[in-house]
Amino acid sequence: MKKLYSSLRIILTIGVIFTSFYVDAQHKIPSGYCMTSEEEQVAEAINKIREVYHKKPLELSVSLSFVAHTHVNDLQVNHPDTSICNLSSWSDKGSWTPCCFNPYVVKQECMWDKPKELTTYRYRGYELASYFQDGMNVDSLVKFLQDADDALDMILTQNDWEKKSWICLGVGLSDNYASIWFGQRPDAEGKPKICKNNRHKETVKTEIHQKVYYLIAGSFPNMSDAKEALRRTKKNGFDQAGILEAKGRIRLYLDKYKSLKEATKARKKLPYEHRKAWILQGALD
Repeated sequence: MKKLYSSLRIILTIGVIFTSFYVDAQHKIPSGYCMTSEEEQVAEAINKIREVYHKKPLELSVSLSFVAHTHVNDLQVNHPDTSICNLSSWSDKGSWTPCCFNPYVVKQECMWDKPKELTTYRYRGYELASYFQDGMNVDSLVKFLQDADDALDMILTQNDWEKKSWICLGVGLSDNYASIWFGQRPDAEGKPKICKNNRHKETVKTEIHQKVYYLIAGSFPNMSDAKEALRRTKKNGFDQAGILEAKGRIRLYLDKYKSLKEATKARKKLPYEHRKAWILQGALD
């Protein structure tokens, strides 16, 4: 009986080792993947922000960076962030679990499990995603991270994030999207290698003086739905509300501002039903 038990234990052990190896092989990061210099700059800027607030610097994670890279490509190409689906949504066009991440049916696992689905990182990941209508610019992104309270809270693990303790991060940028991932455990795969030639188009850095910041209440699949929502919104006291249509997207904004600081202050004062409103940078009319 002891021999049978021992043999069974050996078989089970070998099975566990084999299964682990197979899963790791499935989630191996492509050898051609590398982090761009712009993405590295964003990671360095986040650590500088943390340094100012006396927080420890975060290690760069190749796994979380690859997840971020994968997500911004999905957002850029497949646009799962439509209608009520926000920036943490994933399309059904890849080897991951698709989902519509929205305030009505919250599926946190959709975000938490993406590192497990795409890499060997076996822990939860937490994403901070943003969209820039006029194109990705490192300076604008860093300014947003510094000025937006929700972003700063996540970076510094304070307020709603005070129970978290980040150890590592990953960054992904596309033409219009930024994805930043945080993890509470080290990445055994280490750091990403840096691309020799930047894969993203260089963005001309300009002063932010001819921009407008929209306070977006929601997105809609068609103009008739957007107009009906605008009618109700104005009836509820948002006289400056309007519809923003650009690049095939239809969005309802509550108001618009000449600076990110003004838009951030206004967002804080919104009633509870608009707690999910977000800020979109665009060009002045």
